[in-house]
Amino acid sequence: MLKVIQSPAKYLQGPDAAVLFGQYAKNLAESFFVIADDFVMKLAGEKVVNGLQSHDIRCHAERFNGECSHAEINRLMAILQKQGCRGVVGIGGGKTLDTAKAIGYYQKLPVVVIPTIASTDAPTSALSVIYTEAGEFEEYLIYPKTPDMAVMDTAIIAKAPVRLLVSGMGDALSTWFEAKACYDARATSMAGGQSTEAALSLARLCYDTLLAEGEKARLAAQAGVVTEALERIIEANTYLSGIGFESSGLAAWCCRTARWTRLKRCWASASASACR
Repeated sequence: MLKVIQSPAKYLQGPDAAVLFGQYAKNLAESFFVIADDFVMKLAGEKVVNGLQSHDIRCHAERFNGECSHAEINRLMAILQKQGCRGVVGIGGGKTLDTAKAIGYYQKLPVVVIPTIASTDAPTSALSVIYTEAGEFEEYLIYPKTPDMAVMDTAIIAKAPVRLLVSGMGDALSTWFEAKACYDARATSMAGGQSTEAALSLARLCYDTLLAEGEKARLAAQAGVVTEALERIIEANTYLSGIGFESSGLAAWCCRTARWTRLKRCWASASASACR
């Protein structure tokens, strides 16, 4: 069996990346359909629109209604077609990004995802979770490729609730153990082949980064400031974990492992937040 690794064509990260990405987005399309919910549109919509317009890219911003459902996807696609946009930008959390990916897939358009939190590796994945209008799980949509561009604006993410960053660390912590198990078993990954050495190495780097920088990043996020530790954890939660799981594989993992890592204070903090 072939060994396969996949990832976004471009991954951008840093303060104000939501503005600076326009210089790269212009290589994908001359016009973009931008979706975000009301809260995120007020938080980051202006930055994104300015980032596109500053590079002479036309855009149309539309409100996302909150559920990644076929009805919402179809509603937004109808507006996109009317506006004649040639690319899709999703800003926000997982459901917004999943909707943007679905629109891009059905319309055969390039997709840019701009997360406002670093709680999962979904921005680099080639799938969407589809729900009913009532919010019940309906199906997974598996795509032939990952988003064309993932943009992590660390200035925005630093202001997000700390518990979301910590939950992302918890999610990413399993990546190395799952990747190693699948590599040893020669399992088929979501990328459609066996793991490469590169994917396995990224999974290990993800784990090592979490142990080395997790607590420092949590403290930085509590203060709402961007530090080198926070930058590294955002990359670990999103890119390293995303490539590690999708190009190496998923497996069962015992969460008790977290009790013996140097991240235990992060987990304690997250648990306390969850109980409040």
